[in-house]
Amino acid sequence: MKFNTTKDILLKGIQSVQTAINTKSSLPILSNILIEAKDENIIMTTTDLDIGIVSKIPVKPAITGAITVPAKKFSDIIKELPDNESISISVKKNNVVNIDCGKNTFKVMGLPREEFPQLPELKDKDSINLPQKKLKTMLKMTSFAISRDETRYVLNGVLFVVKPSFIRLVATDGRRLASIEEKMQLPKSMERKFIVPTKAVNELDKILGEDGEVKIFFGDNQVFFDAGQTRLVSRLIEGEFPNYEQVIPKEAKEKIVVSRSALLSAVKRVALFTNPDSMAIKVELGKDKIIASKNSPYLGEARVEVDADYKGKELSVGFNPDYLADLLKNVDQEMINFELVDAEKPGAVRVGSEYVYVVLPMQLG
Repeated sequence: MKFNTTKDILLKGIQSVQTAINTKSSLPILSNILIEAKDENIIMTTTDLDIGIVSKIPVKPAITGAITVPAKKFSDIIKELPDNESISISVKKNNVVNIDCGKNTFKVMGLPREEFPQLPELKDKDSINLPQKKLKTMLKMTSFAISRDETRYVLNGVLFVVKPSFIRLVATDGRRLASIEEKMQLPKSMERKFIVPTKAVNELDKILGEDGEVKIFFGDNQVFFDAGQTRLVSRLIEGEFPNYEQVIPKEAKEKIVVSRSALLSAVKRVALFTNPDSMAIKVELGKDKIIASKNSPYLGEARVEVDADYKGKELSVGFNPDYLADLLKNVDQEMINFELVDAEKPGAVRVGSEYVYVVLPMQLG
């Protein structure tokens, strides 16, 4: 195997696949990048057996072949090479990888391709297409609500619901829920539900760009995202996602129309007076205003008033400020509709008919 390329191109390929590696794995081969020199491209692959990332580099090799090389060592070497010189990568015998750049020469011990796990190919399976930018936005507006509690493993990911008329993404940790959908026209045979784990969601967010489409292939217990230059395959979380639809409240008649950025600033300021034993802040509704406040006996108190359009009844509700801030940081729309019915029922924010965020109230101490 032999090919020549530049530092920038090589580093871009390494960085696009390196994050799939589990540095704590007991299998040495899983700490390696598989490098394949094919007819027209260099292909880099990594996996931790749960997810795999494949990246295509537009470099035509002089000699085809394949080898696996320790990812961290290979990356560290390439980073230290001079910027403006050609890099030659070659393998001759005994799995020794030669790296030559100007007056710099390295020899790194690799492992044969045969030891590297084979990633599944799902290209003959059912698939749908989405704009990359759209899927990236859908993940951004839901993934922050994923549960971090590993004992509730079915909540450790994003639920994808594919129906003939839409695709919907849902995430919840039991205390808040985010749901977004995109209208589509699909055959009934495409109908399915599956849960994509957190690590795959995070990697997918890095892979997706602003342009082009992503093709999603469905396997029995895996899903495959093809974004062109980079592809990701992931195992799915097995288990039944809770009935999220019964949690979403009916649309309230009275809505608070408020500036997203102004409310976010208020929540962040008041949250400075929270502590692990007293997380709830008070949100009070009055005529044409929202008041966020927090009173901590040993710290002091904070009170911030925000102008709003509201004509309903006066109300005081406790909320975890982090759950409000997570939403307000991720929604692009500046004026939002906040729905509160009473202190015991969940609050909701809707954006059009496609997005809803539901957050449970907290008891005020």
